[in-house]
Amino acid sequence: MTFEELRDKAHALPLKPGVYIMQNGASEVIYVGKAKALKNRVSQYFQDSASHTEKTRAMVSQIDHFDVIVVQSEFEALVLECALIKRHQPRYNILLKDSKGYPYIRLSAGEYPRFSLSAKAEDDRARYFGPYGGRFASQGIIDALREALRLPGCRRKFPRDIGKERPCLNFHMGVCDGYCREEMDQSQYGRSIDQAVRLLEGRLDEVVDELTAEMELAAEELRFEKAAQLRDRIRSIQLLSKRQKAVAGSLADTDVVGYHRGEAKSCFVVLHYMGGELAAKDWELLGVPMEDEQTTVSTLAAQYYGGRGQLPKHILLPCDIDEQVELARMLTEAVGRKVEVLTPQRGAKMELVRLANENAAEEVLRATTAEERRSKLTEALGALLGLSEPPHRIEAFDISNTGSSDIVASMTVHIDGRPLKRDYRHFKLKNMPHADDYASMEQVVERRFRRYLDGDEKFAGRPDLLLIDGGAGQVRAAEAALERLGLGDIPAYGMVKDNRHRTRALAAGDGREIGIQANQALFAMVGRIQEETHRFAIEFHRQQQAGHLKGSALDEISGVGPARKTQLLKHFKSVKAVKVASLEELTAVVPKNTAQAVYAHFHPAQSQQGAEETL
Repeated sequence: MTFEELRDKAHALPLKPGVYIMQNGASEVIYVGKAKALKNRVSQYFQDSASHTEKTRAMVSQIDHFDVIVVQSEFEALVLECALIKRHQPRYNILLKDSKGYPYIRLSAGEYPRFSLSAKAEDDRARYFGPYGGRFASQGIIDALREALRLPGCRRKFPRDIGKERPCLNFHMGVCDGYCREEMDQSQYGRSIDQAVRLLEGRLDEVVDELTAEMELAAEELRFEKAAQLRDRIRSIQLLSKRQKAVAGSLADTDVVGYHRGEAKSCFVVLHYMGGELAAKDWELLGVPMEDEQTTVSTLAAQYYGGRGQLPKHILLPCDIDEQVELARMLTEAVGRKVEVLTPQRGAKMELVRLANENAAEEVLRATTAEERRSKLTEALGALLGLSEPPHRIEAFDISNTGSSDIVASMTVHIDGRPLKRDYRHFKLKNMPHADDYASMEQVVERRFRRYLDGDEKFAGRPDLLLIDGGAGQVRAAEAALERLGLGDIPAYGMVKDNRHRTRALAAGDGREIGIQANQALFAMVGRIQEETHRFAIEFHRQQQAGHLKGSALDEISGVGPARKTQLLKHFKSVKAVKVASLEELTAVVPKNTAQAVYAHFHPAQSQQGAEETL
């Protein structure tokens, strides 16, 4: 279907809740979304793209056709959307990689079973325990079980590898009994696994009583080393039991969801609380979604909790979502008891949400390098402007003047978003009888690129993008200069400010304005470029004004050339200081005849009186 056909089809949709399914030319599902009113939501994709993110524009460009499923309520739309996303895993939906949630501890079948984590309980003859509060904490339980009961954690297979190699470091560190040794009593493996199972089932007292009896027997038989080992094992098990209860108990209290969207990555965090204490943390790094924060949080929360057999009593979200009531109903029906989904606005619960958001931001910061952030921003800028490649070298221009005097221009250079100050350049405008921003911009751009075509090393870099301080008129002036020089393939856009002097959009020469405020990081980067270019222009303009004012009075004095003027200003620092200096002070800096000329210019009455007295 053509773009116009897609738009017409969207406008013909009903104002009813439902799910829409976007597909490409190969009939692959590339995006699934829900809507309160299908017509309003779907039509937005086929309207002016200026407010769309670069990811949305990329998705829309691949849509060949779409289907919709009308339902009776927003609740049904939420449930259906979750099911379709899970089934199709669409490319442009934000997805948790493996539907992380509450994990299980799995004990494999066989003569030498091993513990591992599993996302769900399978029908595979293995035993499953849980679910527990978080993957990190649950893995900690497995590690603690191995250490407390001295079970192997290496890659060796039993009984295949018994006696083949020397024991590994774990045995020498005392965290494994060394079942790879031929002399090891292999029946102990089964007893340790049985103890581990009973611990996971909550039968701590049985295991502790059993080990205590063994310890006392070893002491009576004067096997003090064995007794000490059993004593340490009992202590480890008691600590393990506390940890296990904390992690498992987190299911019965509160989860706090956090979310942070960075320039290159985003992060979804769930903090699990039990009895007011933090018990575990679960998180996942994701790409930057095309949806806003509310839609993203809603989608990820539904993916995270959907299909779980056990859920917390309360889930705190970092922002209001439209489907909050529907999400709570879906989870409540899934577990057969009430699950509250709340968005706190103040107080202690709001502080918990703030902490979860901080955790998400920290994970993004650690995982994203400065280079990645800059790379993502230039990619976003290139996609926004429809460039074939991200703009590696960006040159920005600004004009500064006071009426028709001291008209100057600045050129700044940014490589992958970073300023390259050694390539900054200033220009003094020539043959400008009056201030004219359009003519000034045309002259500056032409002079800059003529130097490039002439092979001037100071202007050797060829930009991928020009950013002009101003609107469509300034852009057309720059484009005219580029066309004249045969460089019309270099794109140019204007940086348009709002009434608060902040860059609000990029303007094309044909008058189109491309909004950049949807991407806050990109908005900030373009704003920084504009402010830096303006600062550089103003700085040079002030220097020119100062030089002009300093030179004006001295230039009127006969016999004072550039060299003498420089000497005077270097010594006295200003024209004002030269004006009040005595003849003796001036003579100490320049020859006597020059000093007399300067003194006579600023003190005509005294000079005339001295001449008359001489006569």
